[in-house]
Amino acid sequence: MEGIVEYALLTGVGLIAGFVNVIAGGGSFLTLPTLIFTGLPATLANGTNRVGLIFQNFFAVLRFKKLKVFPLKFAILVTIPAVFGSILGAHWALQVSDVLFKNILAFFMVAITLISLYLKPTERLKKKPHVENDNIPTKKWALIIISFFLIGIYGGFVQAGVGFLILSALSLSGYDLIRSNAIKVFVVLIFTIIAFSMFLMKGQVDFPKGLALAAGMIVGGQLGAVIQVKKGNKFIRNFVTVAIIFFAIKLLIGK
Repeated sequence: MEGIVEYALLTGVGLIAGFVNVIAGGGSFLTLPTLIFTGLPATLANGTNRVGLIFQNFFAVLRFKKLKVFPLKFAILVTIPAVFGSILGAHWALQVSDVLFKNILAFFMVAITLISLYLKPTERLKKKPHVENDNIPTKKWALIIISFFLIGIYGGFVQAGVGFLILSALSLSGYDLIRSNAIKVFVVLIFTIIAFSMFLMKGQVDFPKGLALAAGMIVGGQLGAVIQVKKGNKFIRNFVTVAIIFFAIKLLIGK
């Protein structure tokens, strides 16, 4: 029975995380600690978490493409530096101890959540006008490429909260919130596949728990892509913030 409850919990958390990931980011701040609290070592949880992300973002990309709000050319261009960064980040993640990883995760959970609340990338992107092209000055392009390489390093290492960073970087692009979210899920999908393969080769993936997460994240991601949260956004943001801080404290003080 305990096993059934665990898998049901993972699916439920996955649904919430999938929804949050697509509309903004930070869903892995819920799923990664949950995997650790179910008994997985931190590095194994880090690899397992990416199973759900691959499924969620794959179906979210298809949904955005169907809605005709997916700037594919731009998405590919920013994905390239992110992929190179993710290889480096995943390599580092596989070298650190479980204790150190949990402490690093707890730090980033609080830091990135507070930074996102201050910068409010989704609010800034909501004010962007609809655009049909990616005519970006050269100086901005350089900054965007460097930003996505660094984001890739972070995403390969810990993944959690990378959506906030991507949306912040995309505020330089001129794309609105909907198209920025479409770009975000594509970038995350590609570099997550690369990082996941590295964890898989090291045997750091628990497929049953990863697939339980994936079941919920697929549904949540589809809802997020369609709804794009207009009403109730403030409640969801506050709920996720409180949950993230609670999980961060619990990671630091142990079980």
